[in-house]
Amino acid sequence: MFSCCCCLLLSKTLRFSPSNRFFKQNIICRRRFFDKLQLPNRFNSLKSKTIAISERKIVGYSAEQMYNIVSDVEKYEKFLPWCKKSLVTSKQTDRITADLVVGFPPVVESYTSIITLVRPHLVKAECSDGKLFNHMLTEWKFGPGLINNSKSCMLNFRVSFEFKSAFHSKLASGFIDEIVSRMTAAFLKRAEECYGKESVQTKLLHRS
Repeated sequence: MFSCCCCLLLSKTLRFSPSNRFFKQNIICRRRFFDKLQLPNRFNSLKSKTIAISERKIVGYSAEQMYNIVSDVEKYEKFLPWCKKSLVTSKQTDRITADLVVGFPPVVESYTSIITLVRPHLVKAECSDGKLFNHMLTEWKFGPGLINNSKSCMLNFRVSFEFKSAFHSKLASGFIDEIVSRMTAAFLKRAEECYGKESVQTKLLHRS
């Protein structure tokens, strides 16, 4: 979920951190390149540095099954790429607080996430205490799937985040679609491990 998104961004953007020698030698060239880069409409408001993307899919698992996978935060470290640690520090019926560590040595980021739960329809996570982001919000919604197929559901996913650096926002704009695709793929693979083969092939209905 948010952790996979964050670590993919970390792995790509922090290679260009101002503390990196390579960055210092190449920052002028890279800024010239990104100044000329034509960005999709959703990335043009870089004054706010906010990036958002959403997608809707039909998936071959029930809403309850997908809810169980996404809300099982403690298991993230077992199946999400670059998630090094996922520790739940507080758990209630409708709310979880978790500490996560993501990235890869020597680049790691730790933060606290507040997860709101509405079984089996909603998992919403807000990132706090991060050094790289002003905010990160991810939202998973699960609704009825195909008629006469109780083992399917409509998955609506949205992620919104704001870097503290506008330069990092420009870097991230080039691979945000990859981030979302890999993140949702990781959760669907986990669903297959837990519940078996999907009842229908995943179909992307909309992305914006």
